[in-house]
Amino acid sequence: MSLALRGARLPGHDGLVDLLVEDGRIASIAPAAHEAAEPPAGAEPLAVDGRWVVPGLWDNHVHFTQWARTSRRLDVSDAESAAHAARLVEVTAPARDDEVLVGFGYHSARWPDEPTRELLDRAAGGRPVVLIAGDLHACWLSTSAAGRFAPDSVAAVLCEDESFAVITALESRDEPDLDAWALEAGRQAAARGVVGIVDLEMAWNLDVWLRRIEAGHDSLRIDFGTYTQDLGRAIELGLRTGEVIDGSSGLLSVGPFKVITDGSLNTRTAFCFDPYPDSGASEHPFGVLTVPTDELIELMTIASEAGLEPAVHAIGDHANHLALDAFERVGCTGRIEHAQLLATDDIARFARLGVTASVQPEHAMDDRDAADALWAGRTGRAFPLAALHRAGARLAFGSDAPVAPLDPWASIASAVARSRGARAPWHPANAVSREVALTASARSSVAVGEVADLAVVERDPLACTLGELRRMPVAATLLGGRFTHTTLH
Repeated sequence: MSLALRGARLPGHDGLVDLLVEDGRIASIAPAAHEAAEPPAGAEPLAVDGRWVVPGLWDNHVHFTQWARTSRRLDVSDAESAAHAARLVEVTAPARDDEVLVGFGYHSARWPDEPTRELLDRAAGGRPVVLIAGDLHACWLSTSAAGRFAPDSVAAVLCEDESFAVITALESRDEPDLDAWALEAGRQAAARGVVGIVDLEMAWNLDVWLRRIEAGHDSLRIDFGTYTQDLGRAIELGLRTGEVIDGSSGLLSVGPFKVITDGSLNTRTAFCFDPYPDSGASEHPFGVLTVPTDELIELMTIASEAGLEPAVHAIGDHANHLALDAFERVGCTGRIEHAQLLATDDIARFARLGVTASVQPEHAMDDRDAADALWAGRTGRAFPLAALHRAGARLAFGSDAPVAPLDPWASIASAVARSRGARAPWHPANAVSREVALTASARSSVAVGEVADLAVVERDPLACTLGELRRMPVAATLLGGRFTHTTLH
């Protein structure tokens, strides 16, 4: 298939160009011909009419099944207190008395009250209710829900592995509908210029994605991650990071091996050098290290020797320091997921060790108040995107959807502005340029010989307003020269 995109603009370049796409790649870029001129033989002409063509975008950290389900869950993201969240539960009509009501998105770090079983039970009226924190690292359960999903626990709020177990148990309830929801979520992503995702859903994703692709899910490229519980299975199958899976129409590739080594900021479980405020009586005043360094080194060695690139979840500065130590000991490259708080001396280590900083700029906007409260005096090195870039580290932007929306333009805008809405920029010295943000959100470029993973947008991303950048209208998305979204005619 040949396609001639006529009269396009390229950001940072003057004049209009015609792009010829052949066999899924950019075959030529030339000054725009007169509109009456014949396109190359066999090429279908399409007028771009002065719109801008940019590389198709990637979201480098997604929990895709969770994201596909989020719109079907009660939104508690705006709850300003535990009592407020409970009121949202109370006014939500149940589908059936025994149906589990699942809410998503609360942030309890700044709540003035405690999420208790009694409070949620009064609102639930006997119904099983599970409210999942916006960072996925905690769940608040009613007594009825706890009886189903965590019968051995007396705590109202479950964190880390206990929370992940509840989330996993909830997955099976919607399995018949999930593929349809995922198909729609993929199309919505394509409408935002997305051509690929790194899916780090906590499951065995190889079979899931092969099934979805066979059923018609063809709007995205997918790199699927593997977790510790499936590491042996992946090695036995000979999976190696970067390899394309047979039978996937070239859409499915092996992604990284994911290890979660600490918690999150809002749950006060991110592992830090300094204690959290008012944590004197806490069992874990510095947060939680969920995987000891010796065990992490062993897992990373096994994975890297088998050809699986490690991706280490580390949010607190101490967790990041230990993760970098592990990369240095193992001698492999890979990724650190989140890298939200870094010791100053560790920033340069990313580049030196060849470790990619897989970061989520929208989290800086969501968490700035929590960070100011819980990491007081240290937020100048929180989400240090510019410092990492200056040190030569590779940045890879993602959303961590459903923690933030699967929309790279939001990530790009937050990275550039260090602000959202009318608020003043937060530590603007760590903002990056638009060019850096776009590069961190793509895997290709608009150049001859490159794969024709492209987005056609209505504004110049290097010159439009910050509001336009965040809302960027996308006229078309091409995956290997094939339209996955278009409003062009």
